[in-house]
Amino acid sequence: MTPASLIEQYGPRESMEYDVVIVGGGPAGLSAAIRLKQLAEERGVEIGVCVLEKGSEIGAHILSGAVMDPRGLSELIPDWKEKGAPLDVEVTEDRFLFLSPTGAKQVPNWLLPDNFKNHGNYVISLGNVTRWLGQQAEALGVEIFPGFPAAEVLYGDDGAVKGVITGNMGIGKDGEPTENFQLGMELHGKYTIFCEGARGHLGRQLMEKFKLNQNADPQVYGIGIKELWEIDPVKHKPGLVIHTAGWPLDPDTYGGSFLYHMDNNQVVVGFVVGLGYSNPYLSPFEEFQRYKTHPSIRAFLEGGKRISYGARAITAGGLMSLPKLVFPGGALAGDDAGFLNASRIKGSHGAIKSGKMAAEAAFEAVQAGRQGDELAAYAEAFDNSWLKTELYRARNFKQWMSKGLYLGTFMVGLEQKVMGGNVPWTLHHQHRDHEMLRPASQCKPIVYPKPDGKLTFDRLSSVFISNTNHEENQPPHLTLKDPSVPVNVNLRTYAGPEARYCPAAVYEFVKAEDGGERLQINAQNCVHCKTCDIKDPTQNIVWVTPEGGGGPNYPNM
Repeated sequence: MTPASLIEQYGPRESMEYDVVIVGGGPAGLSAAIRLKQLAEERGVEIGVCVLEKGSEIGAHILSGAVMDPRGLSELIPDWKEKGAPLDVEVTEDRFLFLSPTGAKQVPNWLLPDNFKNHGNYVISLGNVTRWLGQQAEALGVEIFPGFPAAEVLYGDDGAVKGVITGNMGIGKDGEPTENFQLGMELHGKYTIFCEGARGHLGRQLMEKFKLNQNADPQVYGIGIKELWEIDPVKHKPGLVIHTAGWPLDPDTYGGSFLYHMDNNQVVVGFVVGLGYSNPYLSPFEEFQRYKTHPSIRAFLEGGKRISYGARAITAGGLMSLPKLVFPGGALAGDDAGFLNASRIKGSHGAIKSGKMAAEAAFEAVQAGRQGDELAAYAEAFDNSWLKTELYRARNFKQWMSKGLYLGTFMVGLEQKVMGGNVPWTLHHQHRDHEMLRPASQCKPIVYPKPDGKLTFDRLSSVFISNTNHEENQPPHLTLKDPSVPVNVNLRTYAGPEARYCPAAVYEFVKAEDGGERLQINAQNCVHCKTCDIKDPTQNIVWVTPEGGGGPNYPNM
């Protein structure tokens, strides 16, 4: 049934009115909500704030390394330590290694640029920090609705954003309502702040409608794949932070790894691959598995137990790819805009800061009796912030590293270590990631070793421990503009890259009844990483919101 016929049969939709509607219950969205309520408390006024979160609970879909710079949090909640924020493991040691197939060379710490130094930062579970932020927001009176994805942007007669519509519940695979059908709700706000994370479903639409990125470079992304391990206590060093570059990637492919020692004999180990890679045979998931077999990494993990797994795309374009942040009736914050600092492999402090700045602008606008206009004060606040200064210093990082490991390392060292980021040149991103794949005929196939089930694993066993689940009787949330393209173009020209770039075995080419091949989409496996939406060479795959609460449920990630 069409949306119009659903409304005709079951409507009209219920609606709820708020001063500010926030889409996404991650660090940016919750920080915005907290700041709005703090300001209302300080001024002795009321302000209605709600947060929509597509995960089954706050933190369920949050995945990050993560080493956290507490600067943004300290501005938002100065007494976070007294309030029990889960920042318990301060960084004690930095190591940066260049890996060859069998060896490793450590960069002396005195040679490391500041972006690779983590003194004063904390090894955290960002999911747990986000859950804590959710508790702070609720204590201030924020209404949080987990399990309610924002499926559509709602526009007023004047074209301004006036809120969002949550997804319908109880639609069957055939697109028809089931006995459990519930029509989505309208949430109206004087302003709506979008904080969906990298490659936000609605953020993409807003950028196109309001041409927010017409003066920005193309956004570029990486995919981060992560595992949580419990290791031998003898090998555990709380606060040890290890980053690597080099093997198993070739020098022309952007990427690197992290291994962070948390508390309770746990470590997080992960791998980031830039999605601008050119060889369609490359599999980020398999490169991550291969990386763990390196002697320098294997030594920590052997004898340990893998506890959890997940994957998520991250923005890497930095300052040059930032879109215009505001539009009539709303704003973008966090990774929905692209505030991550790829040179530091950190984004949570920028997410918190951007959410706070957006909230301050929205609060003043609401108090002045405004609604539906552009929050120019948010963009001005960013232009005068330490976050802008930090991103400006790192503005060339991804561009240099995309030119190869050796030249990139030298130039980043020159810019960051010698010149402090204050260089007279600016490099630009020229291409979107999906444009970078070469035809398979021009590339060398990569043969990956089979998993051993102890140190290296397959995709399906990995997805299992991500606690991913979707209601099975629902339309697939991974949609194709043209169903013929995967076989006729992607398989024929690019050797079917979707079967490799997806870290969750969602896409596989299987034998069709006519003896040929067809693309099978296992949407149940989807961990919402958004890689397919970014890397599909024909941009034929479109990620839409599944039924509320579906997706991963990450513990301690």
